[in-house]
Amino acid sequence: MLSVASVSVEYATKEGSVKALRHVSFDIQPGEVFGLAGESGSGKSTLARAILRALDDNGSQTSGSIQYKGEDLQNLSPNALRSLRGSDIAFVPQEPAKALNPSIEVGEQIAETIREHQNLSESEVQSQTIEMLRQVNISDPDYCAESYPHELSGGMKQRVAFAIGLSCNPDLLILDEPTTGLDVTTEGKVLQMIDDLIEEFETSILFVTHNLGVLAEKADRVGILYAGEIMEIGATKDVFTNPSNPYTQGLLAAVPDIDRDVEIEAIPGEVPDLSAAPTGCVFADRCEFATEECHEGSIDLETVTPGHETRCRRLETVQSDPIQAELRDARTNYSGSKILEVTNLKKYYGQSSFVDRLFGSESPVKAVDGVSFDIHESETLGIVGESGCGKSTLARTLLQLLEPTAGEIRFRGESIDMIGSRTLPQLAASQSKMADFRKEVQVVFQDPESSLNPSNTVYETLERPLELFTDLTQEERENRIEEIIQQVDLGITYLDRHPHELSGGEKQRVAIARAFAGNPSLVILDEPVSALDVSVQASIINLLRELREEYGTSYLLISHNLGVINEICERVAVMYLGEFVEMGTTEEIFQPPYHPYTRALLTNIPTTEMDTADRRVYLEGDVPSARDPPVGCSFHSRCPQKIGDICECERPELEQAADSDTHTVACHLDEKEMMVPLAEDIEESDR
Repeated sequence: MLSVASVSVEYATKEGSVKALRHVSFDIQPGEVFGLAGESGSGKSTLARAILRALDDNGSQTSGSIQYKGEDLQNLSPNALRSLRGSDIAFVPQEPAKALNPSIEVGEQIAETIREHQNLSESEVQSQTIEMLRQVNISDPDYCAESYPHELSGGMKQRVAFAIGLSCNPDLLILDEPTTGLDVTTEGKVLQMIDDLIEEFETSILFVTHNLGVLAEKADRVGILYAGEIMEIGATKDVFTNPSNPYTQGLLAAVPDIDRDVEIEAIPGEVPDLSAAPTGCVFADRCEFATEECHEGSIDLETVTPGHETRCRRLETVQSDPIQAELRDARTNYSGSKILEVTNLKKYYGQSSFVDRLFGSESPVKAVDGVSFDIHESETLGIVGESGCGKSTLARTLLQLLEPTAGEIRFRGESIDMIGSRTLPQLAASQSKMADFRKEVQVVFQDPESSLNPSNTVYETLERPLELFTDLTQEERENRIEEIIQQVDLGITYLDRHPHELSGGEKQRVAIARAFAGNPSLVILDEPVSALDVSVQASIINLLRELREEYGTSYLLISHNLGVINEICERVAVMYLGEFVEMGTTEEIFQPPYHPYTRALLTNIPTTEMDTADRRVYLEGDVPSARDPPVGCSFHSRCPQKIGDICECERPELEQAADSDTHTVACHLDEKEMMVPLAEDIEESDR
């Protein structure tokens, strides 16, 4: 279907030529899923764009050929390329929120592609548009077709992007990080949909991702790309069970995996500057096996087993003494004094008055609906759940960026209540208390690109909290800034840089340094690693551990990734539709008895363990509207273990599990029904 033969791509820049790809070769057979993995900056997206002949103006293919069904794509005219793209070769981008036109209904965006490539009447175009939305599991395709992108969830936008790509039944589909940033259940649905599409359309797929668990599950063969070169290539099972390149081994050791009780280990260093690519092995500067000979001459791919190749001069040593993560230390469960206490906290949007309700106004959105928890000194509490369950609203309410509707927040024993009518003395006292609270409680957001001021240098970014929250002199501030930038593994040379001069991982390190600059007692981490590749993610997780040990800081870690939660948290709260449905220590959450929702989250985590049976519990539909949540158990409309009227009529309360005073579950199932191990897949028909 596709043959990429010794392809090199360069970008012309003011600093010189950047050699983004160097002699990359692989084939994709009809009906095959070929995975392409590697860190950010390895050249994955450049390769996808080269296949589409859609490189930026300063990019050019300098050698090799890309043949589609035997025809070299470089020989095609612009009109022939225009006809090929979308009809024969389709592309699904990483960020559909940016790829979809915000001013055009999504149905029209699908119809536009169909009109361009197929000779159909307008009624046939509209009919096929609705059918494509149905094919990608949109539950109400007619309504969705008339919606704008901002009215859809992240998972629905991704499915619309798939519908556009598949609308003309392409033979080759290029997926560029199609599940990055999605929660695990939405990711599971997208992966299930890919299986259905392969079976329905017999489509070949180039699957570009840094998520090795996804490739282990879906790819027939995989290529590991680093700094523009293929480091290892072969059948997915061969590459993942017998990784024969230090880079592949390093990537696998960096993956948080709930099936392996080991510490994650980040790859030291970073992808080299490709304007001056190193001689010899491009990975040598970061490789623990490298010798002097690794830095000299060209290094060819050599055969490990038939169909499995690696680019390494130290193959025997790498195979005999592979990089392996160490066993995880026993987890410490803290029982020190409470630093934060939250009681029956609620946050409703669109709260209506009695008169509004009398005349039929809409109900409020119950984003957070009565949650209670506490955090101890030096403890990390994880909050996990799908997108739309209220995690980020909870964080913003705790930070007093949003006014609570009800409930109480106590920090170090004192109630935090800034908003409301008061006398002037009360307001002054409250504002003083709030200033102390903001010094003690800091936040790290998901996207450092948005949270860092692009016009400020790193030095100015780190100086700001010191000016606001400390009484340090100028000299003391300078010393503190130099100290904290080095504690997040960035040198003082970074202080004069602006955010656009930093990689994604470096930006997040600066954001973490800013949060810790004033030595806070509690840091709220809102999806701090979800957009990062596995090695950078591992380094950030390890950094957070080190800083907690250094400062004794407590964390509230919000994530949809239970693998990340498992790495750093002592306790976990599982959140669904504004409520906690299960709470306990991390060990308790990751073993039965499980709430059915927790089980679904756990089974949808992609794993690199190739011999793990398909154990996914698929949830039907999306999270219901928080404006009109289901009566009874909030999860009953999607629960594969629903037992009848009691689930639809009675709201379960959090109750202690047997033999534990720390594990609570809100479910009508008895404990025996919640004790089924994950390996035993639960089918809806079993109920």
